[in-house]
Amino acid sequence: MKVLWLVLLFPGAALAQDVDCAAAQTQIDMTFCAAEAFREADADLNLAYGEARALMRRIDADLRPADRGAELALRDGQRAWITYRDQACKAEAYLWWGGSGQTMIHEACRARVTQARADDLWEVVASGS
Repeated sequence: MKVLWLVLLFPGAALAQDVDCAAAQTQIDMTFCAAEAFREADADLNLAYGEARALMRRIDADLRPADRGAELALRDGQRAWITYRDQACKAEAYLWWGGSGQTMIHEACRARVTQARADDLWEVVASGS
């Protein structure tokens, strides 16, 4: 009985086991896979941001108090970037307004742009090492 409730409450979890994202055929599967790609990119972004933030803290620690601001600049830049990503992907999804692919396009955009940002932050971390 508990399993039935879980499937009813979280149908995506049950569906996830059956979706081969390398060969997704249906719109539901393609949308699911785009959302999964975003979740993976977002997890990578969070790791990269954490490492970049630690680097900026080390940079700030080596500066006079009046000159510090690396961590704050990173934080403010990240907040602005999130706004940019969300609005840019919303605009891209409007190309498919009302169509069955609109959500997939939105999620695919968020995955692509988020992974690009994660890659950029990993480059910052590598440069500071």
